[in-house]
Amino acid sequence: MTGVRYPSIADYALIGDCHGSALVSREGAIDWACVPRFDHGAFFCRLLDAEKGGTFALTARRLKSIARRYLPDTNVLETTFTTETGSARVLDCFAMRPRGRTQPHRQMLRVVEGVTGTVTFDVLVEPRFDYGTLKPWLGGGRGIYSAVGGDDAFVLQSDVALRISHEDASFAGEVVVRKRQRKRFSLVSQRPWDMKLARLTRAAIDRRLATTIRWWKKWVARGSYDVKHRDDVVRSALVLKLLTCAPTGGVIAAPTTSLPEQIGADRNWDYRFSWIRDSAHTLAALFAVGHPEVATGFKLFIERATAGDVDDLQVLYGCYGERRLTEETLDHLEGWRGSRPVRIGNGAATQRQLDVYGELMNAAHLWRRAGTNFTEDGWRFLRGLVDAACAHWRDPDRGLWEVRGDPRHFVESKVMCWVALDRGIQAAEELGLPADLDRWRSERAAVRAAVERDGVDRERGCFVQSFGSREVDASLLLLPILGFVEPKDPRMIATTKAIEEDLCDGLLVRRYRASKTADGFKTGEGAFLMASFWFVDVLSMQGRLEEAEQRFESLLALANDVGLLSEEYDPVRRELLGNFPQAFSHMALINSAEQLARARSGKDHTNAVAERGNARAHLPIVRDTRHHTRKKTRRRRSSQRRP
Repeated sequence: MTGVRYPSIADYALIGDCHGSALVSREGAIDWACVPRFDHGAFFCRLLDAEKGGTFALTARRLKSIARRYLPDTNVLETTFTTETGSARVLDCFAMRPRGRTQPHRQMLRVVEGVTGTVTFDVLVEPRFDYGTLKPWLGGGRGIYSAVGGDDAFVLQSDVALRISHEDASFAGEVVVRKRQRKRFSLVSQRPWDMKLARLTRAAIDRRLATTIRWWKKWVARGSYDVKHRDDVVRSALVLKLLTCAPTGGVIAAPTTSLPEQIGADRNWDYRFSWIRDSAHTLAALFAVGHPEVATGFKLFIERATAGDVDDLQVLYGCYGERRLTEETLDHLEGWRGSRPVRIGNGAATQRQLDVYGELMNAAHLWRRAGTNFTEDGWRFLRGLVDAACAHWRDPDRGLWEVRGDPRHFVESKVMCWVALDRGIQAAEELGLPADLDRWRSERAAVRAAVERDGVDRERGCFVQSFGSREVDASLLLLPILGFVEPKDPRMIATTKAIEEDLCDGLLVRRYRASKTADGFKTGEGAFLMASFWFVDVLSMQGRLEEAEQRFESLLALANDVGLLSEEYDPVRRELLGNFPQAFSHMALINSAEQLARARSGKDHTNAVAERGNARAHLPIVRDTRHHTRKKTRRRRSSQRRP
C-alpha cells in the first residue's frame, strides 16, 4: 500500500449500480465491495482490516504518477497511471442495464486500456466473504474463475490468465497493455446454488461499458443545474443517485460502515440504511435539480416500510424496508487505522426521534409538487403523522444527532413537530382534506410558545440546543431554513453569532460542544460538513452573501480529487473522516449552491418565500422545476423504469 497501511478516506472513489457499491482506492484497489445489496456482507473489506479484509488490486509497476476523474456526467471512474515505460488508464464501474429492464447485472467492470508505451499491472484478487470471516473455495481457469463460500459467490472473467492459490485463497497474475490495447475484468455476484459460468465476449463487455456511460449521461441530462457550480452539483447529484436503492426508493446514508468520526475512537456507525431524515433531505436536493422521480420512489418506500401505520414508524429502515437492524460488533476486524469497534446494524432504529413527523410532512409536500395526488389511505397516514406530532411534541427524545445519553427536549425536535403541524394545516386548507384543524392550529401555537419561552437563552438572546440549556447546537441553523423564524429575526442573528463563537473552527462548524453535551461518549469528533453548509445558507439568507460565497468555495475545496465528501472533516489532521461518501454532505452542497444562486439573482429568502405564497411551502432551497420538467415527465412517463 505504498508504505501506508491504510489509505486516507479521501483516497477512495465510489462506484455502484443503485443496488450495491464499492470503493476504489487511488492506487487501483477495490478495498470495499457490498454486492448485490448495499447492506450485504462485504466480500472485499481491506478498508476495515488491512490483513484480513481482502481486495481486488491492480498495481502498476514502476509507477511515477496517478491522476483520476469520473468521466464527465457519469459514475464511471477513470484512473490514469503513468509509469517509467508508458501510461494506461483503468475504467471502473458497475454495469447499468438499459432503461426498462429491472434486474441488475450485479457486475463490476474493470477495463485496462493502454495510452502510451507499455504498462504492466500486477493483479491480486483476495475475496474474503462475510466481512473477512470466510476464505472462499476458488476454482476455474482459462479466463473464467469462481469463488464460492457460505451464501456468497462470484464469477470472475478476465482476458489474462490468473494463478489460483488455494492456500492464500487468491487469484494473481499480471496485465500488460500497449497503446490502444484493452484488457478486461468482469466480476459478477451470483448465488452459490445457481452458478452460471457463461463467458461474455470482449465485445459484449465493451458494450456494457458503453451502455453504462450513456445511462449516466442521460440521467444527468434530465436535470437542471446552477451554471456557476454545475460540476460540483452534478457530482453530488450523481452520488445521491448512487445511494438510492433502485428497487425500493429508499436512500442510504452512506455505502460504508464504521469509518470513524475520530481516529481511534468509538464513534463508528453503520450507515448503509435508510433514515427518514436523510432520505427526505436527499429527495429535496434531487428535486431541486430537476429529478422529481425520487419523490415518488421514496413515497412508495415509506408506505411499504411502515405498512401505513404511524404507530410503528421507525427513524430508519433497511434499504429494502427491513425493520430489525440489530447492532453488533465485528471484533475480528481491527477497523480503519485501528478505529474500533467495527459495527454492523444500527441501534438508533429503536430510538424516539420526533423530527421524523416533520421530515415526512416536508416530503409529502414534494410528493404533491411531483404530481402525486393523496389517496384516501395516503392522507390518513399523513394525518396520523400530524396527530402524532400533537400527541408527542411535549416528550423528550434523542434528537437529530441520535445522542445515546438521556433523552432531552431538543429545540430542533420541537420545531420539526411544528413543521409537521404547519405542513399538515397547509395541505388540509389548500386541498380541502378532512382534518382536526382547530386542534392542529392550537398545538402549532403551543409548540411555538414553548420554544420561544424555554428554547431561548434570555441573556444572549439566542436559541439553545434543548430546553433549560445554554449551549447552542448546529441544528438551530435549520430554524430559518424550515420557515420557523425569519433569518434576520434578532434571535436568529444572535444564534448565528453564538454558533460562530462556540462551534465554528474557522471555516468548519461542529454539531455541538461534545465536552458540554452528554451524548453517551467520552471522545470528541471532527467538524460536521452538513452543518458547515447550513451555516453558508443562513449567512446568505441574512444578507452576508460575499462571506457565504467564500465559505462555500472553501468547503468545495475540502472534497477529494473526484469531488466526494465524507461526513466530517478533521481541521487538525486536515482530512476527511466518517462514512464515505455521505449523502448528508452532498445534499447540503446542492442546497447551498441553490440558495446562493437565488441570492445572487436578487431573490433573497423572503422573496423566495413570497414566490411560493407562504413560508410554509418547504425548505427554501427547493426551487420550482415544474416548468422545466413537465414536458419531459409527460414524454417519459410510460417508459420510465428504475435501473
